Amino acid sequence: MAQTLIHACIRVQDLEATMKFYTELFDFTVSRERRFPEHGFDLVYLVVPGSDFELELTYNYDHGPYTVGDGFSHLALAVDDLEEVHAKCLASGYPTTEMKGLPGQPPKYFFVTDPDGYRLEVMRGK
Repeated sequence: MAQTLIHACIRVQDLEATMKFYTELFDFTVSRERRFPEHGFDLVYLVVPGSDFELELTYNYDHGPYTVGDGFSHLALAVDDLEEVHAKCLASGYPTTEMKGLPGQPPKYFFVTDPDGYRLEVMRGK
């Protein structure tokens, strides 16, 4: 049986701020948008070049901040130049950790937090 993971959904409080985070700080692009004003919500799907996997941003009108649960940890993104992206994230003002490595290994990842409190693990590409 063929299976494909196609998207993950995160609920966002400020759709424009979250889109700016993913499209300006990283190379995400909008693959499609579905607006349902009569039902009080919008869906925006983001992708990174070379991937069919989508990040669905769900914006429910008039909803306050969401609580990011302690069971969800993070999304992960591989990049070609980890040091360059790390410097860009530090300069952006978004909460960004120092680069880290697993015990006994050199640094190969860091975390940056988006406007809604979701953490994105940024990893050195293969």
